[in-house]
Amino acid sequence: MIISRRTFLSGAAAAAAATIIRPANARAESGEPIATLIDISLCDGCEGKDSPLCIQACRTKNRANFPKPDQAMLKDYWPKEYHEDWSSKQDVITRLTPYNWLYVDEIYLEIDGEDKRINIPRRCMHCDKPPCVELCPFGTAKKSSSGPVYIEQALCFGGAKCRSVCPWHVPQRQAGVGIYTKLDPIPIGGGSMFKCDLCRDLLAQGQDPVCMSACPRKAMLIGPRAEIEAEAQRRADQLGGYIYGKDEHGGTTTLYVSQYSFKQYDDYMIEDVDPKSVMRFHKPDNKAEDAGSLAKMALLAPFVGALGAFATTINKQQKGNPDEKD
Repeated sequence: MIISRRTFLSGAAAAAAATIIRPANARAESGEPIATLIDISLCDGCEGKDSPLCIQACRTKNRANFPKPDQAMLKDYWPKEYHEDWSSKQDVITRLTPYNWLYVDEIYLEIDGEDKRINIPRRCMHCDKPPCVELCPFGTAKKSSSGPVYIEQALCFGGAKCRSVCPWHVPQRQAGVGIYTKLDPIPIGGGSMFKCDLCRDLLAQGQDPVCMSACPRKAMLIGPRAEIEAEAQRRADQLGGYIYGKDEHGGTTTLYVSQYSFKQYDDYMIEDVDPKSVMRFHKPDNKAEDAGSLAKMALLAPFVGALGAFATTINKQQKGNPDEKD
């Protein structure tokens, strides 16, 4: 059997990771910041399967957290005349939705005169300085000390500010759910926002996110940040390739490694017919550092704080713990 240089290098990188990255239980005990690595050269989209196994694992694990909208509350976002309802499209797995927090992008590049399919797992990048956290008017977007960025759906009003300021437009909104439905007819909110939280409940138990455990080619890894960054650099050097996420947007918890440039991927994505569903590869600015955006949030703070406190009280009462402290 003839082994190509790319196959050899990819296999060597995977083997190296198995011995370099510390096991999940050791990472959980250390409490240090983590990072994830997605090696595009190893992902084949689970060719031959009905759908990529990472997607299947993610949907199975998070199904209990998927939104269950109240049909009577599927109202337009006042004063606008539309609302976002994905409840009849829960099977869509080709983009991010409130019911699909991970998908695998298919990109075709012309390499040596032939179209080559590239498979790229896409999800939240879990930014180091997430604008969704800094600019969420309700304070429901948060970042864990270890790295994952998450949204407290129970207290989210679905204003979608987090999606507006996200460079990759990751969070997705579902109408008819969330705390705002208890405050109707107050004209604010529009549901709740949903996205990958990197299986932070499993991380707390010393386990890996299910997408990584399910990947048959070990194209995704997680570990202490310094070790993941070192592994990403080793693989990029071996492939003669590129790293994405280390510097973009001020750095993210997610690092991609590829033998082809991310500009090539981005150029392909720009031609997509539905730009709202595209997670581009480019170097965006961090909107959390924009003085104008921060000033607007400061003006809203008094009103938002009062409303948020009221919503928190309602949520606790619904849980039967009115005296519970945060």
